[in-house]
Amino acid sequence: MIHTTFANTLRTGARVAVLAMIGFASPALAAGDVPLGDDGLHKPDWLQETFLDLGEDLEDATSQGKRMLIMIEQKGCIYCTKLHEKILPDPRIDEIIRESFYVVQINMYGDREVTDTDGTVLPEKALVRRWRANFTPTLIFMDETADPAKTAIDNAVQAAPWAFEKMTTLAMFTWIRDKAYLSEPEFQRYFAENFYMDTAQ
Repeated sequence: MIHTTFANTLRTGARVAVLAMIGFASPALAAGDVPLGDDGLHKPDWLQETFLDLGEDLEDATSQGKRMLIMIEQKGCIYCTKLHEKILPDPRIDEIIRESFYVVQINMYGDREVTDTDGTVLPEKALVRRWRANFTPTLIFMDETADPAKTAIDNAVQAAPWAFEKMTTLAMFTWIRDKAYLSEPEFQRYFAENFYMDTAQ
């Protein structure tokens, strides 16, 4: 299993900050009309409505042949808005999410009770602190199975604060979907070898 801590992710982000400036060469799509929920968070139609038992959610995702993604967001987050309205609606990214990912949303300051993969029950905001996540959006890509003695963040193959552009986002979702991290654990190298040249086209 590959697990990137938030501290390591931030260091990695500094090394690959240039990726955040890279987008698709094709014209930008119009802003997506993604509705907002009562909590002020974006609610795309591929978002799962669950009882927030993350172990059960993971089992459900795996039974559907999908990878579970936990998205930590907060009301008024400009990077969350950009992600939902400018990045994720891109047809290539939208397709891979619908076909291959089971997405659960966590509100950084929410009060809903969540059952972590180790059985601990906490309000969303306390769980986010437990995971030491302090940036929104944060994407947590889960392994296909969970060790019941570990938290979700420790059962993840990748956890990353996310403010990247379309190409980097597509690459990350592809890297997870294809389990390319098993043969190439360095995402930066994977991106350079498989996606970087596309940005020049």
